[in-house]
Amino acid sequence: MEPTGEKRKLAAILAADMVGYSRLMEADESGTLARLKAHRIELFDPTIAKNNGRIVKTTGDGILVEFASVVEAVQCAVEIQRRMARRNVEVPVDRRIEFRIGINLGDVIVEDDDVFGGGVNIAARLEALAEAGGICISGTAYDHLASRIGVDYEDLGEQKVKNIATPVRAYRVLLDGGTSEAPPVSRPPPGRRRRWVVAAVLLVLAGAAGGYMAWTGGWLTPGATSESDERKGSDKQTETAR
Repeated sequence: MEPTGEKRKLAAILAADMVGYSRLMEADESGTLARLKAHRIELFDPTIAKNNGRIVKTTGDGILVEFASVVEAVQCAVEIQRRMARRNVEVPVDRRIEFRIGINLGDVIVEDDDVFGGGVNIAARLEALAEAGGICISGTAYDHLASRIGVDYEDLGEQKVKNIATPVRAYRVLLDGGTSEAPPVSRPPPGRRRRWVVAAVLLVLAGAAGGYMAWTGGWLTPGATSESDERKGSDKQTETAR
């Protein structure tokens, strides 16, 4: 197949990289690969497709994706990171698979279905600035987002990054500021809730019975007599005197 030649275009580039890949592979190579493949098939691929992204290439621990819309690129990243957080809830911290994601909107060179250029390089550098499980976007991406996505952003200022002559304006996506994919609130099982209700009712009834007994003189200290008993004893003494 002959090369189709290069062309330039404006595109949103998403670069994702797995955190601690070498460490996890050394600890459990086959298990790590199996889990990584599951995340790719069950989460990454369908979420990218849903947001009209095109997977440019994958590496052992990373993926590069092209989007025509920066809004869809960030929406895709937010959904991936939130769902990954949910998948990791019950996984021990030292076995969790987490990703850093960087997104840039810029000029790229497209050649034989691959992408090159400064627009791609900046996305890769932004990914390195992101925290594990986080997203970092460029100023050009931020300027086109406005309030179209339900998340907040933290301005990281101008960042000097490797092999990029001009400092890059960067923003951290604050995933907790959105509302989608929020983890469900933990609630006790129905059986346990019923037991709590029954126990509460019994406590209320016991309290009411205690109040009534105390009011009628039913609860007395050892050797004590109630007022009614004293009256009865007094009446008996009067009858005996007669």
